[in-house]
Order: sequence, then C-alpha cells, then structure tokens
Amino acid sequence: MSPHLAKTFVAKILESVIGSDEVHLYYSEDQHGNWLDCIKTRQAPIAPAEIGHRACSTCLLHHIAMKTKRHLRWDPAKERFINDDAANAMLSRPQRAPYVMSV
Repeated sequence: MSPHLAKTFVAKILESVIGSDEVHLYYSEDQHGNWLDCIKTRQAPIAPAEIGHRACSTCLLHHIAMKTKRHLRWDPAKERFINDDAANAMLSRPQRAPYVMSV
C-alpha cells in the first residue's frame, strides 16, 4: 500500500482483525479454478453468474464499438444495441456442430 493511501485510513481500521463470529467473505485466489470447482461441486461460485456475464459483456461491447468505429447505445435489459442492426449482428456467431446454445 502506498504511504499516501495509508495516511487516508484510520490506523484502527488497518490493524483490525475480523473475528470468528463476524461475516467472512467468500475468498478465492483463482476465479477460473473456482468456476471449475463449482461445476463439479454444484456450489455457488465466488462471483454470481450475472456479475461474470456483465463484466464479460462490457469487454465484448467495447470491442464491437471499436470494430464499428462509432458510438453505440446499449439496452442492458434487452441486451441489444438500440437501432443498430449491424452492431447487433456482431453479438453472436454461428456455433460449431454439435455444440449449440438453446434458450
């Protein structure tokens, strides 16, 4: 931690320890490994699927905007670009048989 950042915190916070009877957050050093483990165990992953989907979508949307070289408007509820068929066509690609996505 930078010395400048440390000065902005109250020293008591930096020295505090979470007790055994307090809330402990789910911890993982390996997001991908956690995801694979959760497939096997059926446990919930460290990040909810919706959070992972939205984080990935942000990158894909920016990539489409760079390819089209224009500003795009996104409807997060419909997961479609607003009034832009060309950009919407870039949201998916043909799947290799026999792997298909069903809705």
